Amino acid sequence: MTPLPTTLPGVVLLELTVFRDARGHFIETYQRDRYRALGIDVDFLQDNRSRSVRGTLRGLHYRAARPEGKLVHVPRGEIFDVAVDVRRSSPTFGRWFGAVLSDANHRQLWIPPGFAHGFLAISDADVVYKVSELYTPGDDRAIRWDDPQLAIAWPLDGAQPLVSAKDAAAPRLADAELLP
Repeated sequence: MTPLPTTLPGVVLLELTVFRDARGHFIETYQRDRYRALGIDVDFLQDNRSRSVRGTLRGLHYRAARPEGKLVHVPRGEIFDVAVDVRRSSPTFGRWFGAVLSDANHRQLWIPPGFAHGFLAISDADVVYKVSELYTPGDDRAIRWDDPQLAIAWPLDGAQPLVSAKDAAAPRLADAELLP
């Protein structure tokens, strides 16, 4: 696996090694010691999977009391994955990083605790992510995906994304309950 540059300290973009032969390919998607060597020293507690139709935008989500880290990859389809720093005391507060993750480029994105996460399904896509905290009812928070303060360059091509009612009603960054 090869780490690739990002614009946010702590956010790590990884290109996984693919072993190919006439039968297809094999990819190691997680091996604790290799990730720890890259500074991702996390005991993951849960794996999640979502399926989204093309044009679905999920996020920007984070946890308030028990911030979680996420290791995201796409075994089917293509997404534009985004991390936003929501730590008020951070020198990169309010900045975002985005990358295309797909079954073709075999990339993963590590989003550490203290960052909001969201993605746009560029095609029908399955998204799998490991999380560092278990779900805690009432701890979910969100920021509006189209907040002009964030100015995220979602690759929408003029189309309106499919968003949940919860995400459509999320507050802007300036009005959100953020992390210290």
